[in-house]
Amino acid sequence: MTVESQQSQQSRQSRQSQQSQVGRPTRDLRRSPLAHRAADLAAVAGGVELLELPFQSMVSLRVDPHSEVAARVEQALGLTLPPAGRVADVVVGEVEGVVAGWVRSVLWLGPDEWLVVGPDGDTLDLVTLLDEAVGDGPGSVVDVSANRDTLVISGPRARDLLEKGCTLDLHPRTFTAGQCAQTTFARGHGLIWQTGAEASPGAGPSVGPVYRLLFRGSFADYFADWLTDAAAEFAV
Repeated sequence: MTVESQQSQQSRQSRQSQQSQVGRPTRDLRRSPLAHRAADLAAVAGGVELLELPFQSMVSLRVDPHSEVAARVEQALGLTLPPAGRVADVVVGEVEGVVAGWVRSVLWLGPDEWLVVGPDGDTLDLVTLLDEAVGDGPGSVVDVSANRDTLVISGPRARDLLEKGCTLDLHPRTFTAGQCAQTTFARGHGLIWQTGAEASPGAGPSVGPVYRLLFRGSFADYFADWLTDAAAEFAV
């Protein structure tokens, strides 16, 4: 199972988990920034698919990459902190090559800053793990899960859609699966992360690249409006 197909499975499991929580007030009260726009996103056609991926666990990590603290963090996470523009993935709970857990991803944001992303429900474990690794050394671990929402953008025209809103060159010769970049997107701030290649087996029925666009929750409606409008020409 590929990392992207595992992440797609996580998305389905997250939705199923939310549906099975009837009767639990805390979970029932949660409402994602784009829950009310699900029909609008699903209606997008013409080689583009838009899907909100809500409630992802996100932790801001800041450490000196050459320090003993960084080495402890890498050991705790089970991966090497990625270099500029890169993403590192690790499957948590893999036993003898069989995937039994979920994917955690570490995205490079700056020379001493990374965003650690896990599935819904992973925040407490992730913060505890990183806090213990950093200890009393120089560094910081901050839960920023409520700061961003995520849209999955896939399909043959996904790259064309994103390139309308930013100046990044997203052609596969320069930007491929496992890369990320912060950029000005549609006059707002976005983090573009490519999770699937041009013909990813985990991309679903549509052939094409798979991206995630991470943005502040307060921009959710604005980006939904912009993306659905910008994608309209592809359906003509």
